Amino acid sequence: LPSPIPPSLTQPVTPDLLVSPSSQDGDLGSECPEDRGNWTGRLDFLLSCIGYCVGLGNVWRFPYRAYTNGGGAFLVPYFIMLAICGIPIFFMELSLGQFSSLGPLAVWKISPLFKGVGMGTILIVSLVAIYYNMIIAYVLFYLFASLTSDLPWQHCGNWWNTELCLDHHVIKAGNSTLPVNISNTVSPSEEYWSRYVLHIQGSSGIGDPGRIRWNLCLCLLLSWTIVYLCILKGVKSSGKVVYFTATFPYLILVMLLIRGVTLEGAWKGIQFYLTPQFDHLLSSKVWIEAALQIFYSLGVGFGGLLTFASYNTFHQNIYRDTFIVTLGNAITSILAGFAIFSVLGYMSQELGVPVNQVAKAGPGLAFVVYPQAMTMLPLSPFWSFLFFFMLLTLGLDSQFAFMETIVTAVTDEFPYYLRPKKASFSAVICIALFLMGLILTTEGGMYWLVLLDDYSAGFGLMVVVITTCLAVTRVYGMKRFCRDIHMMLGFKPGPYFRACWMVLSPATMMALLVYNIVKYQPSEYGNYRFPTWAEVLGILMGVLSCLMIPVGMVAAVLQEEGTLWERVQQASRPAMDWGPSLEENRTGVYVASLAGSQSPKPLMVHMRKYGGITSYENTAMQVDREMEEEDEEESM
Repeated sequence: LPSPIPPSLTQPVTPDLLVSPSSQDGDLGSECPEDRGNWTGRLDFLLSCIGYCVGLGNVWRFPYRAYTNGGGAFLVPYFIMLAICGIPIFFMELSLGQFSSLGPLAVWKISPLFKGVGMGTILIVSLVAIYYNMIIAYVLFYLFASLTSDLPWQHCGNWWNTELCLDHHVIKAGNSTLPVNISNTVSPSEEYWSRYVLHIQGSSGIGDPGRIRWNLCLCLLLSWTIVYLCILKGVKSSGKVVYFTATFPYLILVMLLIRGVTLEGAWKGIQFYLTPQFDHLLSSKVWIEAALQIFYSLGVGFGGLLTFASYNTFHQNIYRDTFIVTLGNAITSILAGFAIFSVLGYMSQELGVPVNQVAKAGPGLAFVVYPQAMTMLPLSPFWSFLFFFMLLTLGLDSQFAFMETIVTAVTDEFPYYLRPKKASFSAVICIALFLMGLILTTEGGMYWLVLLDDYSAGFGLMVVVITTCLAVTRVYGMKRFCRDIHMMLGFKPGPYFRACWMVLSPATMMALLVYNIVKYQPSEYGNYRFPTWAEVLGILMGVLSCLMIPVGMVAAVLQEEGTLWERVQQASRPAMDWGPSLEENRTGVYVASLAGSQSPKPLMVHMRKYGGITSYENTAMQVDREMEEEDEEESM
């Protein structure tokens, strides 16, 4: 640990990364980020990003959204949103994190006026982490249920089944022309999900949660325990786990896809998936869903990308990584859609109904359709176990990122108190979120999950991303931001990125935000409509994350001195210690602005350490020259 803080330094600014001023050597600046930790392997960062982005959403949310928004027509807004909002903001987040080596709260040293954006992000991530882990708990429940010779959702006749239950195996065995009206029947897997797993008949609605389902509660406890053990040592432990959790799902997905497309009638479902119903594109809902799918899937605005990038070395090529992750994620979503829709086509043929009536659209899609598909395969428990194991690995690495974001954000704010106790602090957060998630394990828990899912990261997330975009490009300045990226990567972002950051991304999101408010539709689950108080509660969840921004602004302004306008100007300028965390990477305006810095030129540190000048030093000198020229122009 660094030596105690001298009183002379505590007055003007209390920097996060503090070097003892008594040390005469600039090299000692490298002590601090090591204390924070870094990725240990070359692929840790890339696989963590892929694992974070490719999550349950790709299997659980993307096919569900495409299914409810006009099949193939959904791919049009999806790719447009990816190009306008997804890729540019993804790159912006990675750049901010890598440049500063700070979490989502401390990164606002770039402009302390906007620190509330970081607070809003943490609130959104916490709400999402609560219900996301509940979905992992459902997955664990099904994983254990698959450890039998006969899957429990294969047949009717169990205590949880009703007279409406119709077993398709019986129909096939009978092979007769059935007088049964299939439209009023329910599959065994659907009843298993709603009546046995959720036991939703025990609750009359969101205001009557009913009793806690202890088997679900234990699954939730287990999922939090797994998450805690994997993030125990921060990125050093989670960075190793992702080598398995980020790659294994692809193997199973391909196996399931091959099995799906070889089923009879699979083409029907794939046609439904790929045939665009263009009338849907006139509905604002489809565009909002596409933008939210991009946000959810890429994890833009949640702070996870920023957190992961903050553990990178200063010159990591995040430009290349941006395209690998964003395009890989989109392709995975589409593949998962094929796997689900081929099964829907097969089921629609088996049951003799149109594809769009086969499964109820809802979070239960992966817990109803897929399990039913498993019962149609030979060795069904094996396939079922593999499928749910895939969902588990998909979900876990996204959950690691949510937790890492919360822990990193707070420990970077209070490095002296919390960094040495990071493991205990992580445990406290996991326990707190587990306790908050207990309501989701009740009989009416699904209603709460739908409410959290609909509101926790809806318009609040958009406001956070729009504000980030505007703060970086307008307040901090596009020129400065591009210069920082040039200093870090050796080249400036092209006109595509600059146009998106300045105009396209914020304007598109503003339009979506307005649409979202104007065309607001209340939540529902199946035939259940949420009461007004629940809607208000949901809206408050979204508004609260937005309110953090003005609250942060007021706090920042109050800390400054002078007239109101002077205070605002001071609060919007970067903090004194803003910039790269290692002194050897600080060039131009960032030279010797770290507390306790003794080195007149970081370049000298480099020269002493490595001997000679690398391409990055060339870039640093070039950036310095550009800055001097700009200063001269301004003074003239």
